[in-house]
Amino acid sequence: MNNPLPTGVPAELGFCPDRIGHLLQVFQAEVDRKRLPGAVVLIARRGQVLLHECVGQQDPQAATPMALDSIFRIYSMTKPVVSVATMMLMERGQLLLNDPVAKYLPEFADVQVLAHLSGHPVKHRPKAVPTVQDLLRHTAGLTYEILGSEPIQRQYAQARLASRERSNREFARALAALPLAFEPGTVWEYSRATDLLGALVEVVAGQSLGAFLHDSVFAPLGMVDTAFHVPPEKHHRIAEPFVKDPDGGIAMQLFDMRQPVAMQAGGAGLASTADDYARFLQCLLNRGELNGVRLLAPNTVRLMTVDHLGSIGVNRGGRSGELLQPGHGFGLGFAVRLEDGVAANPGSKGMYFWGGIAGTTFFVDPAQDFFALMLTQAPNQRDHYRPLFRNLVYAALTDGN
Repeated sequence: MNNPLPTGVPAELGFCPDRIGHLLQVFQAEVDRKRLPGAVVLIARRGQVLLHECVGQQDPQAATPMALDSIFRIYSMTKPVVSVATMMLMERGQLLLNDPVAKYLPEFADVQVLAHLSGHPVKHRPKAVPTVQDLLRHTAGLTYEILGSEPIQRQYAQARLASRERSNREFARALAALPLAFEPGTVWEYSRATDLLGALVEVVAGQSLGAFLHDSVFAPLGMVDTAFHVPPEKHHRIAEPFVKDPDGGIAMQLFDMRQPVAMQAGGAGLASTADDYARFLQCLLNRGELNGVRLLAPNTVRLMTVDHLGSIGVNRGGRSGELLQPGHGFGLGFAVRLEDGVAANPGSKGMYFWGGIAGTTFFVDPAQDFFALMLTQAPNQRDHYRPLFRNLVYAALTDGN
């Protein structure tokens, strides 16, 4: 393990030891049922780690036990990191949130919106141009090919936007050649916006995304195992899924982290460990600072973790809407809980969170001064394990408001 946060005693930090033990028992039972390959879980409160344990196997095929320092593909948990990097550039005066995307990526100057008139596809210029803020909050008019089979989503798939063989800038050009799915600023649709943000960061920073994140985020915070690829000396620590999905029998294929690729995907490309990502989350919970290193001002963290949608509606017509339950909004890189109730999961108003498609998840609860993190590589079971983890964590918090 590298750079661990200080440790504390669950009972002294307001968590019931027996209930923490029950959380681990539940996840061990899932491993025993062969529905979960393995997982690493971490909870920290008041700056101290009260739980950091692992269950199951790091690599089921090789029967390698899970380790506390196992390295996971965190997929969309990359998005909050790139969002923080973008806000660091804003704080340095290098960009504004209301800047048009085309200011930095001129290929977007002529982007069109795809609409349908009397059943026929029609393209027209957008009423408002997509901005940096739109990219951060997923209101730029973009979509994801994995969210459905609408005509524009099929175009995304045909354009092979998921290819890791393009550079970030080449990806931006390929995306700019396709029409927008919505008028910018009018609909929340989970999308490839953060991949595009990665290309924008490269232009503004004058570095590759990986280099900028290393220099500005990972090295300052001591995140020694977080990167867009895993070097050979760490390959033995890579966590893997089951060979075949336990629920459907289909082959499980996650991207290969062992070799550098052209596209350093700002939306889904990072590998990380529980220790590393915990340092990132503790920095956020500390309102932008960790161990004397300040990435962001407190007001900027606050700006990122409040709702930026307001009256902008969520696209409930497609799978995107499933990701943002009623009672939630979206900030600049995070989903944000707006109400104590409404949603089916526990949590405090002001909590912010996100996850990755392979099953990883985190949530930060400023009102209760804690965060929790679960890393696993179980893509098709994520909709079960994410809420299960959150339920069990809140069930163990005994001095909460």
